[in-house]
Amino acid sequence: MPLTIIRNKIIAIQFLLILLLLGCANPENQKESIGEISVIPTAAEVIPSNDIFNLSLKTKLIANAESPKMEYVLNALNDRIQQLIGVRLTVSPEEVKNNFIAIQLDNHCDGGEEGYCLDISTESIDLRASTYHGLFNGVQTLLQILPFGNSSDAQEAVKIPGFRIKDAPRFSWRGIMLDESRHFFGKEKVKQLLDMMAMHKLNKFHWHLTDEPGWRIEIKAYPKLTSVGSIGSWSNHDTPPEFYSQEDISEIVDYAAQRFIEVIPEIDMPGHASAASRAYPQFSGGGSEDHPLFTFHPAKTETYQFLTDILKEVAGLFPSQYIHLGGDEVSFGNQEWKNDSDVKKLMLHENIETLKGVETYFIQRMADTLKTFNKQILGWDEIIESDLEAGSSAVMWWRHQMPDLVDNALDKGYKTILCPRVPLYFDFVQHESHQLGRRWDGDFCRTSDVYHFPDSTLQEELENPLILGIQANIWTERIHNEERFDFMLYPRMSALAEAAWTSPDRKDYQNFEVRLKKMFKVYDVLGLHYFDLFELSRRAEPEWPEGPLWQRGFE
Repeated sequence: MPLTIIRNKIIAIQFLLILLLLGCANPENQKESIGEISVIPTAAEVIPSNDIFNLSLKTKLIANAESPKMEYVLNALNDRIQQLIGVRLTVSPEEVKNNFIAIQLDNHCDGGEEGYCLDISTESIDLRASTYHGLFNGVQTLLQILPFGNSSDAQEAVKIPGFRIKDAPRFSWRGIMLDESRHFFGKEKVKQLLDMMAMHKLNKFHWHLTDEPGWRIEIKAYPKLTSVGSIGSWSNHDTPPEFYSQEDISEIVDYAAQRFIEVIPEIDMPGHASAASRAYPQFSGGGSEDHPLFTFHPAKTETYQFLTDILKEVAGLFPSQYIHLGGDEVSFGNQEWKNDSDVKKLMLHENIETLKGVETYFIQRMADTLKTFNKQILGWDEIIESDLEAGSSAVMWWRHQMPDLVDNALDKGYKTILCPRVPLYFDFVQHESHQLGRRWDGDFCRTSDVYHFPDSTLQEELENPLILGIQANIWTERIHNEERFDFMLYPRMSALAEAAWTSPDRKDYQNFEVRLKKMFKVYDVLGLHYFDLFELSRRAEPEWPEGPLWQRGFE
């Protein structure tokens, strides 16, 4: 059996174990509240009943559509049912009146694109939604309600407590960003992350694939981007080439799609270009002492052709409507622009007065390039100053100390995603005793801070429909292995999921902590090295290797 198939089976088994542990052993204890059934994120409306549905070999499965997306939904449910009763249910071709599970597209369930209605009674489990994504979300909730463990006897009915649930997300954008330029984690870790995102109903995976330390995506037109540009990491300049082939990318994009997760690639420009510039220095605009070869050259026609060729391949690999172009921190390494003869000519010809104006010219030109590929530009909040076309642009607010940028973006009509450093940068420490992550003026990112965002920071802005949602960013300068990856991500990802999905009036942090303790069983069975905020002595903050590269500042 090919190694990739074996690995995929292992991942599938791991995900099943997650679902096994999320249920509760005693159905009688599950009727009190949504907290008691350990649903994360908590649902919008939950009405318990005294009904019990008996799942057995006699149970029939009904689905009112046939499509690959319906198969994704049915497979997610059937994998768990097989664990419970030893067989997979097939879709019944005949009319069924009782003891059935119905998975149906139904426009009468008013939950929008991702909402669902779930009714568990003595006669049936009825899951309805207007979209396949809504059905998939409903299955994730059902899987957390199913009782704990395997059935010891396939003839014995598995009892499922009755509930009526109507649910829909607060925000349409519920995201995680992973930086793999600084440190590379690989395909299997990314798939595990996608599995955990799906369980938590997170739906946007922002993939930061290029930056200073390494270029992590194969571009066939420019092979040295990976043969040269992918050498090294943030902590070791001599790390052998690490990157994703285009076949790897397609595999992960498809894996995410089966979990109704959109993958948004980031190809950083015009700054953070050192890895690309090492491979193709003829397109470099120079840098600074701390950030050598930091920028792409903004005044060479060849640079724009180079980047257009790259983005054409990227656009073909990712179905997402967005490609993230970065656009941030260009001043870290654009000092050589002011003395470059070609840049001077550009400024004279285009009547540009400042280097910031040159940056704006670059961003506008690349945004126009994306339009030719039917893509929209996504960028960090610096692009607000570039006066891009609002209808085809979206902004990510990250500079938490500048909340006025949110108002500025909204005033200009930009779709906006909230991902401020505090509290949504998961490379920041999460407890006052931790020393090895980042802080901002002493502040850091507690699980409770993540949970209470964004209402703890913004008020009136949240009423604006241009606010698409929230996202946590996993920058990896100080995350160099899987142990530290897990420690910094979990349990804050669970808090993020509820912050993004659940309306403010349904959020209850104390109740969340009760459900989180049960979620820790999932982390345990997967062997995740998570931070236990209830028992600090249980697991120490993971350390990193000694060496000069680790001594650089992070404020």
